[in-house]
This record gives sequence, structure tokens and C-alpha cells, in this order.
Amino acid sequence: LVISIAAQIGLHITTVRFHLEQLENAGLIRREPTHGGHRGRPRVLFSITAAARNAEGHRQLAEVLADALSSDPDGGRVRAVAAGERWADANTEGLVLGPDNDAATPLVQVLDRLGFGPVLSGEGDDQAIELLACPFRDTAAAHPEVVCAVHWGLIQRTLTTFGHDGREATLLPFVQPELCMIPLHLAPLP
Repeated sequence: LVISIAAQIGLHITTVRFHLEQLENAGLIRREPTHGGHRGRPRVLFSITAAARNAEGHRQLAEVLADALSSDPDGGRVRAVAAGERWADANTEGLVLGPDNDAATPLVQVLDRLGFGPVLSGEGDDQAIELLACPFRDTAAAHPEVVCAVHWGLIQRTLTTFGHDGREATLLPFVQPELCMIPLHLAPLP
């Protein structure tokens, strides 16, 4: 099977084995040796795991929910922001402020925990978070009014939870095709 895959996609057999091993280690495929009554090594078949199938189900669910919310009179913004706030509430427990009461630290931790690939840059009042790996990028591209509003609710609630006015942060979706930004100009809550 590995030889067949290598031939079909034009890669060396060693490269294909490496990638199959990585997919197996990630839990996306399963190796199944089969003994067909032949002499020699058993034939190895690969099959997609339930976890990989779940990822497609999650993608479809996100798309259906975003589509349903977007039919609200406001394009789904109010309910999407509220959903993001609840999402933040479920993910901020146990986090603490960074040095000098820096609320960017727990926000980066929440975003990292959720798979956004955040990178914090800048200092003091001139900080920004780059989101390198939005786990909902495809759905966000189709329904930015809903998905980005959910993310905005998550950001705002997380910052507010840690004593900063979350309205001072901005979410800039798709500043590049694979990059969203959160410029932070954080002021403490009164």
C-alpha cells in the first residue's frame, strides 16, 4: 500500500512512510496489518480514525451553526458575542495575570489552548496578538459576521475577567489570508 501511495502522489516511499507515521501518531489514521494467508510480511492497511471523521463533523457543525445564526436580524452578532463570552468563561479558570498585571498573558493562554496559534508581540500599550492558526478559518471566511463575533466575545470576556476593559482590544480578521490580529490598547477597568 505504501508503494502504491508513493507512486500515486509522486513521493519517495520513505517520505510516504514518514507522513503515514506522523498521521498515525496524531491519531488520524490507524495501521491494520492483515494476514491474507501469504508468506512474508503481513500487508499493512491504513484507515481513517473516528477522531479524523469527528474533525469533519465538527467543521460541518460549525458551518451549520454559523449559517443559522447569520439569519438573525443583526446577522447573528449579538448571540455570537454572547456565545464567545460563555466560551471564555469555560476556559479562563485557573489562569492568572502576567507580570505587571498583564491581561495579555491569560488571553494568549486561552487562545493557545483553543488552537489559535497566538503570538504576542510588542510591549506595554503597544502590544498585539497574531492569530496564526484559526481553527475555524474556513467557516470564518464564509461567515465572518458570526465566527469573528464569537471570537470577539471570547477576547472581550477574557480581558474583562482579568480586570481590563475588553472593549479596548480590536479583532482584525484576515489581515492576510492566514492571519488575524488583535491590537491591544488595554486600560484597567474603573
